[in-house]
Amino acid sequence: MSTQKQIAEYLLQSKAIKLDAANPFTWASGWKSPIYCDNRITLSYPEIRRFIRDKFIEIIHEKYPQCNLIAGVATGAIAQAALVAEKMDLPFVYVRPSPKTHGRENLIEGEIRNGQQVVVVEDLISTGGSSLKAVEALRNAGVEVLGMVAIFTYGFDVAVKSFEESKCSLDTLGSYNSMLETALSKNYIEEKYLDILKTWREDPSTWRT
Repeated sequence: MSTQKQIAEYLLQSKAIKLDAANPFTWASGWKSPIYCDNRITLSYPEIRRFIRDKFIEIIHEKYPQCNLIAGVATGAIAQAALVAEKMDLPFVYVRPSPKTHGRENLIEGEIRNGQQVVVVEDLISTGGSSLKAVEALRNAGVEVLGMVAIFTYGFDVAVKSFEESKCSLDTLGSYNSMLETALSKNYIEEKYLDILKTWREDPSTWRT
């Protein structure tokens, strides 16, 4: 089984991804959506979290052998990034969405050194905004960002464009289209809802049932 299909199956099986075209979810942005993804749930399943960790490590070994630092994006990717860093015996840091308002007012938690080469771990790519904000913070701190790895992407055009413009390589274990194929074949959704799910991804900001 391919990584894409296995990840889709794991995310659906664990209910990290929930699909309900008849009763859409409301995202924090206000968007209405027939899908909700919370990859933090995968941490509760040892087999799944190990699979994700090991697939991330495969990508890093293959594409970024010079990597000497792992960074997680808060909060969803902190634990997964720490698991990767532990298995690879590498230093670990994580990037907050904004600086702390007390103490040392850190944006990046952990020790970094100028010139380190980092791979950023993320759990989910939607528009790419928060993910690339973390990349920018690391670059501003004097770290070379080799690329980002993530569990799942919706594949929005705006995210693809943003990563290209930021010159940040992105590898994801799972994708929206692969998830739909798996959801249909494993009876997580009825075929009549497939067009709704495909239409939503084309323009989620204006989509309504």
